[in-house]
Amino acid sequence: QVQLVESGGGVVQAGGSLRISCAASGRTIGGYAMGWFRRAPGKEREFVASISRDGAGTYYADSMKGRFTISRDNAKNTVNTVYLQMNSLKPEDTAVYYCAASWAPYSTNLVQPGNYNFWGQGTQVTVSS
Repeated sequence: QVQLVESGGGVVQAGGSLRISCAASGRTIGGYAMGWFRRAPGKEREFVASISRDGAGTYYADSMKGRFTISRDNAKNTVNTVYLQMNSLKPEDTAVYYCAASWAPYSTNLVQPGNYNFWGQGTQVTVSS
């Protein structure tokens, strides 16, 4: 089993940038497709982005395209980490952001929470207007 821990959340002004991270422990995440989701107050959990095992494939929700970038570091002898770089942030991006790991073969269809097997506890991102 892999444990996922998000970090890097905080308060940022609209138009600003923030990078959040997801560190894995217990097992390397090199064998998992990874995703980011978010949940805003009063809303359902929403897909943000996903990335393939080797990092070559990425997919974004339409509202994040061009603003968010997902990446990962699978290097040996390092803490396996997945990143979400968020630029041009808007107040509507305010949410708790979760990373998740999936055993499934990577595809652009990995957009449902049920596709993922392990989850982190989330990190709060607040964008002030």
